[in-house]
Amino acid sequence: MTAPSQVDYADILRVWREADAIPQIEHAWLFDHLMPIFGDPNGPTYEGWTLLSALAAHTRRLRLGVLVTSNRFRPPAMLAKIAATVDVVSGGRLDFGIGAGSRPNHPLAQREYEAHGLPFHDAEHAVGSLAEACTVIRRLWTSEQPFDFDGTYVRLTGAYGNPKPVQRPHPPIMIGGRSSATLRVVAEHADLWNIPGGGPVDDLVRRSALLDKYCAEIGRDPASIVRSIHLPVSYDHPALTRDAIAQAVGAGFGHVILGLSAPYPTDVARWVADELIG
Repeated sequence: MTAPSQVDYADILRVWREADAIPQIEHAWLFDHLMPIFGDPNGPTYEGWTLLSALAAHTRRLRLGVLVTSNRFRPPAMLAKIAATVDVVSGGRLDFGIGAGSRPNHPLAQREYEAHGLPFHDAEHAVGSLAEACTVIRRLWTSEQPFDFDGTYVRLTGAYGNPKPVQRPHPPIMIGGRSSATLRVVAEHADLWNIPGGGPVDDLVRRSALLDKYCAEIGRDPASIVRSIHLPVSYDHPALTRDAIAQAVGAGFGHVILGLSAPYPTDVARWVADELIG
């Protein structure tokens, strides 16, 4: 994962092109913020989906996505259209990441809403609208006829998506988050569940078990949801990152996203494959 902030487009493109040629690296990700959440608060931050489409056009093999899209930023019908476009551009390589929205307790996260004229609702609204967004987006990707939707948070009239995504029935849906309320949405809608790593493994195990419980309550096989984790990479101490990967995999998280910090060393993708993946 290359956060598209405090970095040049050319540097991100270089890393993605390198990774695209290395079979051990299966997927690549951006994040979804409109302003920096680290470093210079007035530094550059690229819009995630626009950049993802450009990177999709410059790669051929990698699966790709946004880790994860803020459902607060874009109306879900518009987001479905954007994501379908990226799936077409990439030839069917999109993993669709979505979540309730930016971390409200992050000291720099909330300002991006005010700066872009976006409402910042409470957690109940954020999670409820996420569930409805997942329903609407899936229908727009799969429905062969226009439809109306009259939800609590989302209302559409004559909604229809064309073109459809390349992937059938639709791109895999990854939902990111760790709260109990979000995990209920994961149980109902997700193909993959992502959680930030770096903390105690016991917490990962507890959260995964809670997801199992919510799946059982609705009659879904918990094994049908891939467990995904985002882990920061240490260039100076790769053994620490290897240990974190091993612990995560041991806890059942077989989909591992390695967060690279800028500036990116020369041949960093090859270094990741040799030093961290093996």
